[in-house]
Parts: sequence; C-alpha cells; structure tokens
Amino acid sequence: MQLFYYTIEMEKDYREKMEIIKRNVVARITQEEPKNEDDALRIIAEEVFSFKGIENLSYEDKQTLIQKLFFKIRCKLNILQPLIDDEDISEIMVNGFDNIFYEKNGLIYKYETSFDNEEELEDVMQSIAAYVHREINELHPIVDARLKDGSRVNGVYKNIAVNGHTMTIRKFSKKHMRMEQLIENGTLTDEAARLLRILVTCGYNIFISGGTSSGKTTLINALSDYIGKNERVIVIEDSTELKISNVINLVQLECRNENALGKGQVTMSDLIKNSLRMRPDRLIIGEIRGKEACDLLQALNTGHAGMSTGHGNSVDGMLKRLETLYLMAVTMDVQAIREQIAEGIDVLVHIDKINDRRQIVEITELLAYEKGSFVKNRLMCLRNDGTLVFTGNPLYNDKKIRLKGVKYDDELRELGLKCFRETFFL
Repeated sequence: MQLFYYTIEMEKDYREKMEIIKRNVVARITQEEPKNEDDALRIIAEEVFSFKGIENLSYEDKQTLIQKLFFKIRCKLNILQPLIDDEDISEIMVNGFDNIFYEKNGLIYKYETSFDNEEELEDVMQSIAAYVHREINELHPIVDARLKDGSRVNGVYKNIAVNGHTMTIRKFSKKHMRMEQLIENGTLTDEAARLLRILVTCGYNIFISGGTSSGKTTLINALSDYIGKNERVIVIEDSTELKISNVINLVQLECRNENALGKGQVTMSDLIKNSLRMRPDRLIIGEIRGKEACDLLQALNTGHAGMSTGHGNSVDGMLKRLETLYLMAVTMDVQAIREQIAEGIDVLVHIDKINDRRQIVEITELLAYEKGSFVKNRLMCLRNDGTLVFTGNPLYNDKKIRLKGVKYDDELRELGLKCFRETFFL
C-alpha cells in the first residue's frame, strides 16, 4: 500500500516539474519570439538541460521530453501532431489522456506518448471543435468535427465516457485517390472501373454501402473524377471530407450543430432541401445516417442525379437500413417506401475490408419493387478466388446510356455487358 502511494507521489512530482519547465519555455518563447522551429527547439532544449530537478533522467529521456514539450507548446494538436503528420496512419484513438492507439498500414499500435492530464486533452478537443464553430462540454458531451486537412473527428466528453475524454480521428489521404490507384491497390478491376465510369458519366444514381473504414469516401472521391467538368455539383456532408478536384462549378455545404442556446442548427435534411433550389446537375451526399434518407430519395425521384454512401453489411442490408432511416422521417406504408427506393437508386455498390484490403465485392442494378421484394440484377460479384468478375447478366436499365450516345453501347458490348433492349428487342 505504501509503495503504491509512493509511486503516485513520484508521478505527481514529475508532472509538477514538467509544468514548471513548460511555463519557463512559454515565457522565454513569448519574450524572445523565435523566428523558426529550430530556434523554438533550442529554447526548449536549454530549459530542459538546465533544469535542476530532473538530473536522474537519461539523455534519451530528455530528448524525448524536448520533443514532447515542442508539440505541446507549438502545435495545436499537442502530442497528437506526429500521428497526424504520418501519412501511413489512418486512425487515431484516444481512450483517455494516457491511453492512445493508432492504426498504421492496417495494424493497431499503442502510442508511447500521452497527455499529462485530462485538462490538456480537453483543451485539444475544444480547440478542434471551435475550429468548425462547435463545442464540447458537459452540456454538449458529443461532437463531430474535422481538422484543417479534412480529417474527421469524434469527441466524447468525460461525463459520459467512463475512462475519460475520448477522441477518434479518421484521417484521409492528402492525395486525391484516382481510379487508377484503386485498381493498383486491388480495390476493383479495370473492367469494374470502366463500368462505373459509364454509369457515373451517364448520370446513374449510385449508392455506395460498406462498413466502417471500408473505403466508401475514397471510392466516391475517385468516382467524382468521371463527372462532367461543366456540371454544377452540390456536395452536402455532416463534416467536410470529400475532395472534388475536377469540377469547376462546385458548392460544398456542411451541417452545423445548435449553439449553447439550442439555436442555429442546420441539418443534412435542411441542406438537401435547399440544394434543390441551387440548380444542381449532380448531388453528392455524404454518409446517410438518419431521416435525411427521405430527403435524398425525394431528390433522386424528382430528376436529380446523385451519389451517396451509407453504412451497411451488404446490398440487401443497406436496402433494409434505408427503409428504417426513411421511417425516421415520415410514417407511411413500407411498400411505398420500397418503391421510392427502387425508383430513386439505379445502382448499388458494396465495398468491404477483406484481409486489410478494401475491395468492391458487388455491383448490383436495382430495377424495381414488385410482389413484396426488390428486383435486383447483379452485374459484378466476387469469385471464389476473390476476383471481381461480371456475372454475365445484361444491364437492363439502359435509357440513360442511350441518351448519352451509342459509343457507350459499344464499350459495354466490349465488356460483355449487353443492354436489355439490344438483347431482346433489336
């Protein structure tokens, strides 16, 4: 019992010393105004090596302390900055101030560095929330935000997180992933990319489903390259993630939470409804999570071309989830909802994470809702060896392709995917 008490006192003493060094460094930096990062590091190093209370620390420990103080003082994200800067890291998981993990190249590691206390982590979370005009505190214990580079942040305050302040950061590649790169990575085949290019170019309504971190956002980013450069595109997201690079006439809208007075909230439903008054040629809606599913399907059923994503375990699972999300907005007959879904969505693409590799596992045409079930036409699926291949089924809904010109018929024929009318009526 005494040994445990002694350990706590030693830890408390160490943190007090670190706080003294930190105050000394801040005072010197404020006074001397270093011109660059090297000068700031020099000041920190001088304070660490001259401080009388840490003689027992090794040279390596002092170097580590210098780096830690540098990130605490010079970086808004504090000790998380090195993880943010590492492009191979895709996810950062903070489970309390002294328990941090990160995912790198598909594997999860524990971060050796930690915050000094909960208050330090809280400052970082509140700074991130403030950047997008949001807040996190006891009254608003959950926040969704983003960093300047577009990384998605979810924060949970300690009054509902048992092990202290919790924060999850989903990083996105700073480079816009092209379809060619996804082919190289094995996410899809060249034939699948050509099929999707035709569908996007011709204005088919495409819904991408998949699990967490399966690559939905990356795929829709790549598909956006196939949108006509002269189209007017409206992008709507809860927190801005998509990077649309080839469209000139682009509008990006972002939801906003209510303020401390309970006012000022702008939901995804609000933005979808408003976007229809903005003369869109194409709508790109970020992940559908709630009653905005109703507004999305209403938009797709009134002549607007669009793409969106949602969490689902399969194509069938996504269709069932869309029904549920639709019912969150209105009370109406389930059959009518299913008919709206079948009328609004042309193609469903399901992507999954298999053996640490993100891969499209199914591309399915949604034809109708008849006799109590969806009429689906699976165009591509995974073979037993894990290869994405054509099923041999024709593309039945060819109207939008024919409106764009016969050259797409030629390309589909080359892919071995004949159109319904050509196969059965000509």
